[in-house]
Amino acid sequence: MKKIDISSNGYIFNSLSELEEEDRKLIELAAVARKKAYAPYSKFNVGATILLDNGTIISGNNQENAAYPSGMCAERVAIWKASSEFPGVTVKKIAITAASLEYTVKDPVGPCGACRQTLYEYEFNQKEPIQILFMGETGKIIKVESLASLLPFSFNSSFL
Repeated sequence: MKKIDISSNGYIFNSLSELEEEDRKLIELAAVARKKAYAPYSKFNVGATILLDNGTIISGNNQENAAYPSGMCAERVAIWKASSEFPGVTVKKIAITAASLEYTVKDPVGPCGACRQTLYEYEFNQKEPIQILFMGETGKIIKVESLASLLPFSFNSSFL
């Protein structure tokens, strides 16, 4: 038996002011999208923005439903919207931010497992990494250079 080490590489920024202008704008727009979320059950609002290679920015937010788990995460709303409106256009970056209506979210909130898998599908198919920035409502921001670093041993179409 041989032990393996799995790790992710990324950057931690202490505040929005440390980000490059493009990254800061994406996070700020994700916060705007977050405020439009429909999350009456979890009271946990998430916003996401995607920067496409053609310069277009697409936003999404979580949409809940009384028939749990029929809702949808912000990241998947945004990526599917980007794909349906701009098929074949490369996704460069996605920014995600989350806030609770019941407490202040101070820690970075990364994409859930289903969103990681969905986003990875786009990264794998376009054969170019997708940078991901994520934060809570306030505080630190994490940036990783590729979705694959958040999803070790990923599953993709090459297995089918």
